[in-house]
Amino acid sequence: MSSPPRLTDFPSQTYDKLRYGDTDRQGHVNNVAFATFLETGRVALLEAAGRRLTEPGFNFVLARITIDYLAEIHLPGTVEIGSAVKTIGNSSVAITQALFQREKCVATCEAVVVQVDPATSRSAALSPSLRESLNALLVPGSKPAPDR
Repeated sequence: MSSPPRLTDFPSQTYDKLRYGDTDRQGHVNNVAFATFLETGRVALLEAAGRRLTEPGFNFVLARITIDYLAEIHLPGTVEIGSAVKTIGNSSVAITQALFQREKCVATCEAVVVQVDPATSRSAALSPSLRESLNALLVPGSKPAPDR
């Protein structure tokens, strides 16, 4: 088994505040809240460098998500979120993420978002300029995606 990731492994880092409403009857943060924290991280990644990483008039939609729960999260405090682009497809982007509390990795995630044209509800190819922006957010050591 490989060692868990560190927050510093991710080019996009943000955090979310833990709320009492995130907890369940056992007193720990509910697994559904993990998905919300990961969404916060994906939005931060796709709004990297102060600009939204979508083509004008297009949106990214979540097509797939897999979460591995490694440990519980407890109040009070924050959860840190690391996100990086794993691979870039024709119209999709695979994102790898991890959640941390007090420097301990508590969950990992693989998600796929697809660029969609809202007028047709169909996937739309990523432009070369968007690919270039996404390449800057790749997992360190990954091979950049070629222009198409």
